[in-house]
Order: sequence, then structure tokens, then C-alpha cells
Amino acid sequence: MSGILIIPPEHIKHKKRNRVSTNVWPREGIRVEQLNRSRLLIYIALFALVVAVFVGIVRGRQSSPEKAGEEFKYQEPTITLYDHKTGEKKKIRFEDYIAGVVAAEMAPTWPREALAAQAIIARTFTLHKIKYEGGVPQHGADASTDTEEFQAYDPGRINDNVRAAVEMTRGKVIRYNGKYVRAWFHANAGGKTATPAEGLGFTKEPTPYIKSVADPGQEIAPPEERNWAASFPVGGVRKAVSRETGQDPGEFTSAAIVERGPSGRATKIRLGSTVVSGPALRLALGTEAMRSTLLDRLEVRDGALVVSGRGHGHGVGMSQWGAYYFAREGKSPEEIIKYYYSGVTVDKIWR
Repeated sequence: MSGILIIPPEHIKHKKRNRVSTNVWPREGIRVEQLNRSRLLIYIALFALVVAVFVGIVRGRQSSPEKAGEEFKYQEPTITLYDHKTGEKKKIRFEDYIAGVVAAEMAPTWPREALAAQAIIARTFTLHKIKYEGGVPQHGADASTDTEEFQAYDPGRINDNVRAAVEMTRGKVIRYNGKYVRAWFHANAGGKTATPAEGLGFTKEPTPYIKSVADPGQEIAPPEERNWAASFPVGGVRKAVSRETGQDPGEFTSAAIVERGPSGRATKIRLGSTVVSGPALRLALGTEAMRSTLLDRLEVRDGALVVSGRGHGHGVGMSQWGAYYFAREGKSPEEIIKYYYSGVTVDKIWR
């Protein structure tokens, strides 16, 4: 107790006119030395509190980096966007970029809550790519306008509805155990979403936050998004599969589904005597031609592979038509996200 002198009681002199007592408040039993010690402890505690608050503020300001790929807690970052059409790179505010993605990935006139859910998806997808994959290092950029490398992007489609949807979810991302999730999405799951393994053939790492769930998007999607059919010449299929997988099925005359996943999607398909994965066959034939692996028909007829199925897309993560359905039912963007992503948090990481 530096700087404080406590006088032992036996050395205190008593005077009639100015009596000093060791008990200032006898009824409460508080002694002078106890009172001084209590005051000192209070002063020390207050000083420590002030120092802690000051240090917290300083550290908070210092943890607001503008460099992409770090934890942005207080400040919206600026990223580098590669334009695959012109080959140019430009700096763009993160939320402006997200608006262009949302406008390209969904109809700008859709319900605002559905667009807002897409904004959370797009924001998470971008930060996951930047933080864990280095963005698009082949172009020295954080993001790309090429859908083969990143997400769709079309700032010309941005309207007030899109801007409002992005602003209402500003800085919000999806995390599982503190890490950005792989924010997959698709047009329509055809009634049930897929696991990453069956829909994408993805087994690189565990994704416990994505499970197969019922998808109401099939109920409201337009006919072309619900059901589809396609025919591919056997010779073209052979070349495409050989190029995509390195396996040559030869001039096959038969085809069959060998295995299905939890949602009913074809995970293994036999072409003649060669077995290929469902996702690999879809990539080989073109994802717009073979719209999904949720197949109802697969056969060889008149020299062609005839295929038909339900839904549009790989079926993993959020269904866009499902988001439309839930938005129309009054669900919030966060509720939509948590329906398709299990055990996640939706966190606001910048103001």
C-alpha cells in the first residue's frame, strides 16, 4: 500500500475537543484502515477498467484491415476484381461487388428476403475463396467475373431492390465453428437438396453444415426449372467423358444408374462397362444440358444417351427457388440460410 500511512491504534492520541476514533461508523464496524484499503482497491479497479477500455478501443481500430482475406470486424474492405472480358483489374468496394453478384445470380425483381439471403451467400463465398484459396491467384486478384472461376457478376442489372437487399445484410456472413463455410447454392433442388459428395463429388473435407433437406422450390419453380430432358449422341458422350475423366467408355450400347445418394441423385453411372461418377458425367455433358443428377431416366436409344430428371443445378446448399418460396412465406434471410445450412451462425463482421 505505497503512499498510505496507517497509524496503529495504540499511537492515536485522544483529545476532548477533537477526538479521533478508530471507528468512524461504529454501527457498521468499519475501521479507518479498512476504509482506506477499500477506497484504494476501488481506485485501482477503476484505473484498470479505464486502461482496459482504452486498449480495447485501440486494438479494435487496429483490427480493421482493408486487405482482403483477413477478419474484417469493423470496416468494409476494398477488393481487386478481375474482368475476364477485358483482362483488366480494378479496385471495388466489397458491398458494391456483392450487389453486382446478387443482380446476376437472381432476378433483381425477386422478393427482397430471397435476394438478401443470396447476398449473405455471395459475401461468404467470396471471403472463403479469398481467405482459404487466395482468391484468383492466376490473375493476381481477389475475385473474377468469370463464372468458371468465381461467381456471376453484372452491375448493369442492379436496381433499388437489389441495393436494399444487400444493405439489409451488410457485412453478414455464414460461419461454422468460426470459419467461413463453403457457400454453395443452385437454382432448384428438385424437391430435395444434395450432400456435397453426391451433388458435386466433393470429399476434400468434412462439411457437417450441409445436409440433405426437403426443398419447396420444386413447388413454385417454372416448368423448365422443375423437369428437363436431353439426348446426347453416344460418340459425343464418349469423347466428353474421356476428356473430363480420362476414362474411355468406348462405343457403349447400354447405360444404367449404379448408385444413388441420400437425396436420390445418381452418384455412379455405368456406360457400357465403364462406371463414372454422376457429377463427372454432368460436367462432361454440360451443366445446362444435363441440368441435374436427380435422374428419372437414363438409357441408350437409337445411338444416343437419353436422359431426363428433376431440378436445376448440383443441388448442394441453398436452393434459389426454395429461398423464393420461404421469402414469400415471410421468412427472414437468416432463417432461410439456417434452413439450408445446419448449425451455422450468421455473423455481421463489419458495420
